[in-house]
Amino acid sequence: MIVSNASLSCARCFGEATTEANGGVSGSLPAPSLSPTGHLVVAVCLGCIGTLGFLSNFLVLALFCRYRVLRTPMNLLLVSISVSDLLVSVLGTPFSFAASTQGRWLIGRAGCVWYGFINSCLGIVSLISLAVLSYERYCTMMEPTIANGRDFRTSLGGICFSWLYSVAWTVPPLLGWSRYGPEGPGTTCSVDWKTQTPNNISYIISLFTFCLVLPFTVIVYSYGKLLRTIRQVRFCRLNYHETEV
Repeated sequence: MIVSNASLSCARCFGEATTEANGGVSGSLPAPSLSPTGHLVVAVCLGCIGTLGFLSNFLVLALFCRYRVLRTPMNLLLVSISVSDLLVSVLGTPFSFAASTQGRWLIGRAGCVWYGFINSCLGIVSLISLAVLSYERYCTMMEPTIANGRDFRTSLGGICFSWLYSVAWTVPPLLGWSRYGPEGPGTTCSVDWKTQTPNNISYIISLFTFCLVLPFTVIVYSYGKLLRTIRQVRFCRLNYHETEV
């Protein structure tokens, strides 16, 4: 997920919670922390990352559609990740890029909530999809007899799970369990990381546990087991060749 935390204060957008015309977001704002040169550097980086992200993920989707040999269940999970990353490049990065060029958030409170939700949702989709992909590879390695190169049901199930799981964890801030608002200097938006209330803290802890620690644990466990199995197979082959000699 492509999100920049280095940008300028958005005081003109979020200074007053009651300023309906510019869609202010309640809460205090950080002081400006970047010089004009800093904003320019951030904007250039976001522009490059967004452009490369769009082109590379679009190429992945084009190749998947163009060549039938690439249409495998495992690659379908990679396509899901490419779709989520491509959507970030289209629906998220342009807003933070524009905000960085101007040094302030440009599309009001509703846009801030939209940006925070869509980037959080798509970021979690990518992470959960990577966890599902690692677990599927682990299962394929451990039980090769059940692997079917033409059976897409498991992959489709994993994709549906990834997207629904992400939506389930990113909708609550829209309903009152925490909230989306400006972060860092104020030119990007995300979950409210700073408010020290039981409501907000409980959501942050839950999000951290189930959308970062849990998928990361699955990835480490799955690939750790795969590496261990590969080493065992390699060791057995070496012993076999030494025995033959």
